[in-house]
Amino acid sequence: MADDTKFLLLFFLLSSSLLCFGSEHDIQCLKSVQQSVIDTDGVLKSTWNFEHETDGFICQFAGVECWHPDENRVLSLRLDNLGLEGPFPQGLQYCSSMTGLNLSNNKFSGPMPTDISRQLQQLTSLDLSHNSFSGSIPPSITNMIYLNLLNLQHNQLSSQIPSQLDLLTRLTTFNVAENLLSGPVPRSLAVFPASNFDGNQGLCDSPLGECSRKRWMPIRINDMSSIRAAVGFVLGFVVAFYFPHCFVCSERLRAYVVRII
Repeated sequence: MADDTKFLLLFFLLSSSLLCFGSEHDIQCLKSVQQSVIDTDGVLKSTWNFEHETDGFICQFAGVECWHPDENRVLSLRLDNLGLEGPFPQGLQYCSSMTGLNLSNNKFSGPMPTDISRQLQQLTSLDLSHNSFSGSIPPSITNMIYLNLLNLQHNQLSSQIPSQLDLLTRLTTFNVAENLLSGPVPRSLAVFPASNFDGNQGLCDSPLGECSRKRWMPIRINDMSSIRAAVGFVLGFVVAFYFPHCFVCSERLRAYVVRII
């Protein structure tokens, strides 16, 4: 009986320490986010006050949703439409229990983190739409296996959509419209409407048009003059080599024959 009591006491002590440890990390997460973004409208500066730390105090912050109102553990961050600027926020990996992140309709720019799956392991919803994120979609995003929603529309993302996105079998919402993407659409994403891929002139394959037509037509049209010039050069060289007596040049109005030896 005494051993059971000791075990229960040890269990509760460990649980309490882990809870405090997790809360400290979540507070550090929000402090890092606040310091790493440009808060032009002062929303985070005015509402994220870390001076008086109590149970659940971060749950009163603008855009912060907690697992429980009396627990400093972030469930989701909804920072959309706050006029925020700068690169992708830092410190999000410390919000280790966070399942939703919404940074849409701000002025964030620069690349998405290459290790985004390490920073946001538990996410089920990621909305980065209507910003100015650039560069490629990081392949590591395919390790975010719990994602149900991935919205990247209206940014400046380029290169191809990673083919490994086929691994995100839980996706029910996916949108990359209005970017600079190119190449084939991964097969598993063909279930989404064509409008979710609009505005990317280089994208092709289902649910868009075939890749072969889009890929080769511009080459045939734009390079036609170059091809003609190359053919003319080759023909000219052959004729000059085999029929050198046919080439007549003039110098000071006097014609003479140039022979190629």
